[in-house]
Amino acid sequence: MNEWPDARNGNARGNGEDAYGRGSSAAQPEGARRMRHVQRPVPQQQPAYDDGYGQPGYAPGVPGQGSYDSGYSEGHVYGNPSGRGPAGPGGPGGPQGPRRGGRRPGAAPNWRKRITVGVLTLVAVLLVTSVATYFWADGKVRREVDLSKVIDRPDTGKGTNYLIVGSDSRDGMSADEKKKLHTGSADGKRTDSMILLHVGDNGNTMVSLPRDSWVTIPSFKGSDSGKSFPSPGKNKLNAAFSIDGPELLVRTVEANTGLHIDHYAEIGFAGFANIVDAVGGVELDIPQDIKDKDSGADFKKGKQTLDGQQALAFVRNRHGYAAGDLERTKNQQKFLAALASQTATPSTVLNPFKLYPVMGAGLDTLIVDKDMSLFDLGSMFWAMKGITSGDGLSMNMPVAGDGPQTSLLWDKPKVTQLVNELKNDDKVTVK
Repeated sequence: MNEWPDARNGNARGNGEDAYGRGSSAAQPEGARRMRHVQRPVPQQQPAYDDGYGQPGYAPGVPGQGSYDSGYSEGHVYGNPSGRGPAGPGGPGGPQGPRRGGRRPGAAPNWRKRITVGVLTLVAVLLVTSVATYFWADGKVRREVDLSKVIDRPDTGKGTNYLIVGSDSRDGMSADEKKKLHTGSADGKRTDSMILLHVGDNGNTMVSLPRDSWVTIPSFKGSDSGKSFPSPGKNKLNAAFSIDGPELLVRTVEANTGLHIDHYAEIGFAGFANIVDAVGGVELDIPQDIKDKDSGADFKKGKQTLDGQQALAFVRNRHGYAAGDLERTKNQQKFLAALASQTATPSTVLNPFKLYPVMGAGLDTLIVDKDMSLFDLGSMFWAMKGITSGDGLSMNMPVAGDGPQTSLLWDKPKVTQLVNELKNDDKVTVK
């Protein structure tokens, strides 16, 4: 057995002789010598994070704040498999080290900040998209009608009055398209439908003006020549459009009703069909079987979805009805309201791949007056949609019977009452 030297019991401690060093395995050590303590200054550093126990932590590779580093390990060992950086309760590799981004262990992410940044980003994207869409759409609007050329206009009333015209213009249509849509190949353009839309505080009113209405075409100033022309006399309402276009049509409506027209909108055959196709068709409940070779209409009674070609045939057809043109105007109102209602749906408005083709198809062929803004167009569109949902009234101009040349005579007392109610923006009571 080994015999321990007396120095273990403290007999020789302090005299420097025969004292063994701790951990020495030598039987007779050479003699222990006290090593001089070396003090090494280190740069001062602010704590980088809290280690979770109230003690400061420091960046990897830099000693903690203190006056010196003893150079000796305190004997604490923590796992650090990576071998990168110091291991320890305050080091990045230790169990209490900092997490990603310097966040304290267990601290919840700042969701309020993340949500705020996300919302602001979304708002910015929507704003930029909306502005870009506005200028794109505004640039496509064809402002070709100058209502300042209309003479002897009545005073402006309350609310806003739109004259919406469906023309038989074949501009831009190929021979195959004309054949497919049963439009024929007549030169120029005429009106197939005319609707007076009043937008006011007491409900919106849509009044169809039969194209065969027997009216007085007043004197006018030529929209192109600027020359003054005398009244052509009595004729059907659509003749005014054929004589001098939109400006004379507006002049004739104003002269025969006393109602001021604020805005004008016109769409041709091709544009109408393209809008219907772009929106994916319009669902409509057809009250009776319809078959007409002139318009191309061929429908069975019941609910069905009409494409552009079928829709055009439906709104143009007037044969097979006891009321003839009056029944056609009702079908036109019904279809236009359904088109507006089905276009203004989330599946269209929130889908850019559907919204832009629909807007493009409409704006490419839509002709309006020079003062028509996108806001005015939107107001017109939403008013038509509202009438479909029951927020308003749709009707024909009151008629008293047949007139010359298979025309229709207006019921003057009822027309006067209707015009006064619209002009004053009163609730319409005329049936």
